[in-house]
Amino acid sequence: MRANTAITAVTARQILDSRGRPTVEVDVELADGSRGRAAVPSGASTGSYEAHELRDGDPQRYGGLGVLKAVANVNTCIAAAITGRDAMDQRALDDRLRELDGTERLEKLGANGILGVSIANCRAAAAALKQPLHGRIAHLAGNPEPLMPLPMVNILSGGLHAGRGMDVQDFLAIPARATSIEEAIHTISLVRDAATQVCRSRGLPTLLADEGGLSPGCPTGKDALQLMCACIEAAGMTPGRDVLIAIDVAATSLKDADGGYRLAREGKTLSSSEMISMMRDWVDDYPVVSIEDGLDEEDWAGWRELTSQLGAKVQLVGDDLFTTNPRRLGKGIDGKAANGVLVKVNQNGTLSGTLDVIALARANGYSAIISARSGETEDPFIADLAVGTAAGQIKIGSLRTSSTVSKYNQLLRIEAASKARYAGVHVLAAQR
Repeated sequence: MRANTAITAVTARQILDSRGRPTVEVDVELADGSRGRAAVPSGASTGSYEAHELRDGDPQRYGGLGVLKAVANVNTCIAAAITGRDAMDQRALDDRLRELDGTERLEKLGANGILGVSIANCRAAAAALKQPLHGRIAHLAGNPEPLMPLPMVNILSGGLHAGRGMDVQDFLAIPARATSIEEAIHTISLVRDAATQVCRSRGLPTLLADEGGLSPGCPTGKDALQLMCACIEAAGMTPGRDVLIAIDVAATSLKDADGGYRLAREGKTLSSSEMISMMRDWVDDYPVVSIEDGLDEEDWAGWRELTSQLGAKVQLVGDDLFTTNPRRLGKGIDGKAANGVLVKVNQNGTLSGTLDVIALARANGYSAIISARSGETEDPFIADLAVGTAAGQIKIGSLRTSSTVSKYNQLLRIEAASKARYAGVHVLAAQR
């Protein structure tokens, strides 16, 4: 006889994220005593079409960034509306949450509160079933086999993650020859440690950026790529053989009022075609296999041209372009823009909606990269999400700070307990 899995209590509170800013944490309790907890992340480089993060706007409390309104919404109207519902029906719960809000971007009640309820409910259901969280997610996603993801790890940072010390936001390392998540993490740890030593030897800053990478302030993208290669070599490995490079341009944040892309560090403004030419040079000259947000979120013509020129060579990932939104991703698929989607649960607002985006990407040959945000918590949910959906790739941040390391540690736990197969580099779009 199945335990009583009706929701009996929903409680939210305000906690702090990795940047010391308020965010929402939610507890869900079931009639059988099972509990689930979720803490919601927050981004710095955000797309215009993301689900709405409700903030208080009170300048006397955390500079207006408090989330007490979102917390109150969970503790009152959301709790009243879902108490008594069966936690096992995740889809019905998430549909009810969206119906309760009534806006496309969850602007009334706040996506931060709604997402907290959605994920906490999934955890409570897994606890009631005495099932690992990734197993519960696999069931919801209709995925028969878990898969350990290929990690994409931040090494050097600029853009909005590092006070614009570099125009391009992130340069990341991908382990090319690892055969397990444990080996992949060890490979990246060698590169990350070497990066600190190389930067120190060159007199470059070694302060941490939002996602735990270094912010050396390289004047150009090519300078940063040369530094990446030097770091890989200093770790005793060969760029392009042992370790590959990914880039997050975050080009929407570079767009100026006249429609160009302003590279302030280089003192120049580029057109879409010039941006594409710059990225083509990066791919030709360095072992770059993935480029995220190479152009603005509304530069659809540029994205089509970028995909036409480079889509057969490298993974082209839409973050601000798609914002984990099925309509945006559908537009990209129809227009042959990009070949991969970055998946961030707080961009969508519910777990079911996020699973829909992953399924849509998979059905159309797009890669899906499960991603953290620059404002993270110690909640390792996305590790289970990546494994349970068999997305194949994960982008967490660097091997620094508890908010990122908690996710890597969860991947290590899952691998040890499940013996799940490791994805490897073939999951990269254009590498299949």
